[in-house]
Parts: sequence; structure tokens; C-alpha cells
Amino acid sequence: MSDYLNSTLTPEQLSTVSELALAHVGDAVFELLTRTELICAGSRQRVHDLHAQTVARVTAPAQAAFVEAVLPHLSPEETAVYKRGRNAHTHPAPKSATPGQYARATGLETLFGWLWLTGQKARVSELYTLGRTKNEERKTKN
Repeated sequence: MSDYLNSTLTPEQLSTVSELALAHVGDAVFELLTRTELICAGSRQRVHDLHAQTVARVTAPAQAAFVEAVLPHLSPEETAVYKRGRNAHTHPAPKSATPGQYARATGLETLFGWLWLTGQKARVSELYTLGRTKNEERKTKN
């Protein structure tokens, strides 16, 4: 039995994984972190309300704003992974997002997928916390 929560891929294995496949994993990682954050906040909300809050945070526009907060804190290697995902050829953006927002969200998901699959879970957590904190600060100022 494999331990998929702690699986890591070698650089050779990762070289065969497309940016969109990394984004596929990163999307799930970002959503799991968001759901966990909402539950750990201690609120006793209905599942419907938790779902609505999760959906609001994982949309392309929300993820695009999130990535703007973390971009200055990325290493050169992380920035390169983000840009590969951002520039990947995706299907058209959903109606709720501009093409630019959708591209930036895909870049973020690619980065999170890459970090997860390289075993850098502490870095994923660090970036997630940083992005959430910076976005909350921005909302408070406005």
C-alpha cells in the first residue's frame, strides 16, 4: 500500500508531469487547506455555509489575489514553476474570471502541486498562511 499523503516524486519523475497535472494536484491541496482552515477557526457552521465560504476562496479571482500576496516571497525556482503554470495552455476561463485571473490561479495551483509532490509540505503551509494573512490585511485596509 502506498502512502499518498507523503509521496514525493523525484526530479526525473516530475519532469514527465505536465503543468496542468501539477495544477490538478495543487487545486486539491489549496482546497484542502482552505477547508481545514475554516474548520480549525472553531466556528460551528452548517456544512452548506462552510462549502459556500470554501467556494468563495478557491475561485480563480480569489486565487489570483492570493498569488499576488505571495509572489514577492517566492524563491527563483518557485517563481519559475509558478510562471510555467501561469503560461500553460488551459481551456477558456470561466465566466467568473478574466483570462489573466484564470492564468494566475493556474500558476498558483501548479506551484502548490509541485511543492506538494516534492515533499515540501511545510513550504505549502507557509505560503498558504502568508497569502491568507496578506489578503486579510489588504481587506482590512480597504
